[in-house]
Amino acid sequence: MDETEFWELVDSTREAAEGDPEEHADLLVERLVQLDPDAVLDFARHFEWRYNRAYTWELWGAAAVLLGGASDDAFDYFRCWLIGQGREVFEGAVHDPDSLAALLSDFDEELDGDGEELGYAADEAYEQLTGTVAPDLGVSPAGPEPAGTPLDFEDDAALAERYPRLWARFRS
Repeated sequence: MDETEFWELVDSTREAAEGDPEEHADLLVERLVQLDPDAVLDFARHFEWRYNRAYTWELWGAAAVLLGGASDDAFDYFRCWLIGQGREVFEGAVHDPDSLAALLSDFDEELDGDGEELGYAADEAYEQLTGTVAPDLGVSPAGPEPAGTPLDFEDDAALAERYPRLWARFRS
């Protein structure tokens, strides 16, 4: 599976789920079990690589603005959700987290921002196909700390200054 096929699977299942993250994960599992186990592992590698790439203080700060705070777990689930939003949103957010203000057409903090189940979709599909747990993917894990400069997520003024567009749209 190449990068284009990865994003096509993410996009088609998100669209079919009409943005519901849990339904998105269910549909993704349904699509993945139609593939062979090696393709599922390829999908998992693409997902994991992007998940690790999004482990930055900058994105964590954006998640904190969008979600009204973001614990370690909330940020993990946010990164899964961000991948689920597709290539344009993901790449835009990784490049400039404040651009999420323009990239997201809508954001409901009760529904959006939590893609925990998306993070398990490939593992679930692989297990359904093979009856075994997926092997190690060979993807280097993210570092012990997010990349970049730490931010104080409790400092609203600093967050508003760092993410002016997100703050104006989602917190003002």
